[in-house]
Amino acid sequence: MTSTQKELFDRLERFYDAVPRDVAHTETFGGLVLFVRDGAGWPFYARPRLDATESPSAADVADVRQRQRELGLPEAFEWVHENHPDLLAVARSAGLSVLEAPLMVLDPAALVSADELASLPVRILDPAAPGFAADIAARRAVAAVGFAAPGTAVGGAGPAARDTALIELPLDALDEERTRTIAGHRVSALVETQPEGAVASGMALRVDDVAEIAGIATLPSARRRGLGAAVTAALARQLLDDGTDLVFLSAGSEEIARVYLRVGFRRIGTACIAEPTPVRG
Repeated sequence: MTSTQKELFDRLERFYDAVPRDVAHTETFGGLVLFVRDGAGWPFYARPRLDATESPSAADVADVRQRQRELGLPEAFEWVHENHPDLLAVARSAGLSVLEAPLMVLDPAALVSADELASLPVRILDPAAPGFAADIAARRAVAAVGFAAPGTAVGGAGPAARDTALIELPLDALDEERTRTIAGHRVSALVETQPEGAVASGMALRVDDVAEIAGIATLPSARRRGLGAAVTAALARQLLDDGTDLVFLSAGSEEIARVYLRVGFRRIGTACIAEPTPVRG
């Protein structure tokens, strides 16, 4: 690994460690740190400690999983393979299933415009707009339906499924969305059609000059129109315009990674996401 590559991976590691810290406390287990959310919201994960001098051990993984079970949290672990190459074998030996997701960074010079990828405009959500709460609810509902049917194949789930998934956000969750958006720590986007309504969505998390694009989703009925790529491009452009120096994402599969290649991202490594292997009946 060159010094430039090491600096890049170090920046990503610091980003991953920083993201949960304003809404979570930490518990340390050897070479791992578990982020425990304070209050309601999406639960976090365990990651290798930034200051650890040794790779996490099987005992560390077992201790974290025990604590996650005690707290009623998902037994979830995340790490960058290039920073912790030994952890993949450790996690699998512990009975965890590991998704090896292509880790990709944006080449700003290669970023295409959202208009080149889809005929429908992408709307960046405005926290001051009267409809912000409805927009965030739509973003989440599109994501719920889209991620329930992984991949890029066209499917039957569409606006009716999205509307079923719509829920009114609790005030604390809405306040968090609005506060983070105003502060520049979060950017959200939607694509809407007439008469379908919201059909694609996505978001980005930002810490200082580093941002991760995540949650890119399209209703299965609206796939193969370039909408996910357009949302990604629009978010990336907004982040660059806001002064973000490093934009990255993790693709759910090699197939999905090819979509991001079209946008202007290039692969640099592998993001690992581990959870217990499902028990087959």
